[in-house]
Amino acid sequence: TFLFEQLLPMSDAGAVSAGKPSVKRAEALNLRVQEVAAPILQSHGLELVETVCVGQGPRTVIRVFIDKPGGISLTDCEQAHRSLSPALDVIDPFPHAYTLEISSPGLDRPLRTVHDYRRLIGEPVTLKLREPIQAQWRLVGTVVEVDENAVTLVIQQKKTTDTIRVEFDHIALARRKVEFSK
Repeated sequence: TFLFEQLLPMSDAGAVSAGKPSVKRAEALNLRVQEVAAPILQSHGLELVETVCVGQGPRTVIRVFIDKPGGISLTDCEQAHRSLSPALDVIDPFPHAYTLEISSPGLDRPLRTVHDYRRLIGEPVTLKLREPIQAQWRLVGTVVEVDENAVTLVIQQKKTTDTIRVEFDHIALARRKVEFSK
């Protein structure tokens, strides 16, 4: 679910230059948007999952991904948009118009933080590894434990069940395994 709004041009105060932003500027902008957005979203019972700024000039898009237990509704996106839009106008991130998008990150979004893994305890995940474990580059299992350094999975084999602890720095990509019933 997406909600779009074209914002009016803003002043140059604290803005990223109209040219192509550097990687450092883009990171700084993302951090600034996160600093503003997180407490506002939290006050509505929503969690900031990620912010992404793409494009340049008046084609710039700020994408804000939100979540909450039980999932996100269109009403949640609308409420977040109404609250974030004026707050972003205050920090004045660009000297030009931009588009603000508010969205759910999706069921199969990449897992990036310890909190992402913790909220999936008891759920199936797929891990793509940087190095093979037991000759496997990809693991599919149920999350049973998460600490600051690793995730522990229960993996069902044909006739056995294995418990494997995988350090986060060995994981290239992790996602919830979404299964649809027939």
